[in-house]
Formats: sequence, C-alpha cells, structure tokens
Amino acid sequence: MVKPLTFKGDKKPRKRKRDPTPPPSEQHTQSLTTTTTTTSTTTDPQPSTTTTTTTNDNNDDTWTTAETEADITGPVLLVLATSPPTALSSDALGAVFAHPLENMIDSNPATAEPHDVRQVWVAGRVAGLEGVTLKGHHGKYLSADKHGLLSATSTAANPPCIFTPVPSAHAPSGFALQTAYETFLTAPSASEVRGDADTLTYPCTLRIRMQARFKPRLQQVAREEKASAKISRSELEKLAERKLGDEEVRRLKRARREGNFYEELVYVRRKGKHDKFA
Repeated sequence: MVKPLTFKGDKKPRKRKRDPTPPPSEQHTQSLTTTTTTTSTTTDPQPSTTTTTTTNDNNDDTWTTAETEADITGPVLLVLATSPPTALSSDALGAVFAHPLENMIDSNPATAEPHDVRQVWVAGRVAGLEGVTLKGHHGKYLSADKHGLLSATSTAANPPCIFTPVPSAHAPSGFALQTAYETFLTAPSASEVRGDADTLTYPCTLRIRMQARFKPRLQQVAREEKASAKISRSELEKLAERKLGDEEVRRLKRARREGNFYEELVYVRRKGKHDKFA
C-alpha cells in the first residue's frame, strides 16, 4: 500500500482514544437485541387447541360394528356365529382357532369387545386388489389354502391372504369372508373353523367389530359436528345484529352444540330490541 507523502517538521496526528462505552442510542439498541434474543430462547410454545382436539379424537378406543365393506379397516374383532359366541383368533405360532368371548353386554355378540390380544386382527388393503388382509398380533397374515385350512404364518400379503367381505342376510350387519378360492370361512362349531364352505350359510356369518375412530362415516360426522360447533364472537354478533355480552356468547355457542341455535338467536335478537327501546 502506498503511504502518503510526509515532510520534515510536519506534526504527527494524534490518535483518538475510543471510549469503550457505546453511546446511549447504541446501548438501547443492544439492550433491545439482547432482550429479544432471551425472550425467543426461553419462551415455551403454547400447545395448539386444534392439535389437542385431534389427539383426543385419535385416542377414541370404543368399539362399533362395521356396516359396510368400506368400514372394515384398522383393528377388528371377528365374531363367529357359534354358540356361545367366539372370536377368530391366532397364537404366536400361527394356529387359527375360535376363542371364547368375555366382553359382551347381556351375551349379545353385537356388543362384543376383545379381551385378549390374540382376538385382534388389523384389517388392511392391497393396492389394485379387492378385499382385505387380516394381520394378527404377531405380524403374520391370515390365509386360507385350496383345502380350506386356515393359518396365520404368512409374512407377505399374497393372494391366499386376501378375503372379500360379502354381506350376509343371516344377521344384521353380518358379513361372510370369501377366500381366494371362492369358498367361505365357516365355523360349524366352536372347535372347528375352516375356509372351505361352498355356499353362504349361517355358520359362515360373522360380525366385524372395529374401533370407532377408524370408521369413515363416524370420522366424517365428528368433523362436521366439530366444524358446526366452531363459531367466532364476531360471527355471532353479525347474526345477532348487535354487540353481545360474554354470557350471551356462551349461551349461543352452547345452543349451537345442542341443536337449538336459531331459537336462542331469535331470543337474543328480541332481547336486544327490548333493551334498545327500554
């Protein structure tokens, strides 16, 4: 770097000593920056109400009856038409058998719920194929061979593991499971479960119980009810055509949930007109 020319006798410029303390304006800026950084670091995010509600819906473990083929998904209980009622079950070795049911109301199979993990199957689907697959608690698929022998030892969902639910007229919301060989799963007795029935008879009929949170129509109804219950204060005031008090807002929201919203809205409107001319 080229230095500027200097001459003999020139006074050397004094070096200014810089004050280590920044001016007040810079101090204020630094303070704001530090405060903002600290707040961003230490403030905990608040949980979302919507997320909490969705989690509660997903934790619904009540059981209901599958009414259509499209309902059959997720954990299911296959209630056989035996006397007394039993459930199609499998053990860790893949053996398939009928297991007695204990969780019922007044011995009604339409109210059955599993009490043993061996009774639970997870219904799924294979892309491009009709029917459902049934995976046992040990991760193996239920299958039926050409002789009608049932087992749960398959690690992959091959064709013998595909069952087609067919509506049965022998029981309300009843189904029969048709195998890949066009035979039906049947339980002539509690000690005999096969997959070789040629015709759909009463022993082929079973009820499919499932967890309510997986039922498509119940999910849709829950979403519609949740949406109808959500309404803001400004929306209520627009409908009421006036400002509302906190108690009036609570009453209208409660009425919206209970189904008498418009009756309550008429009352609120009339009350507003009465107060206006009183």
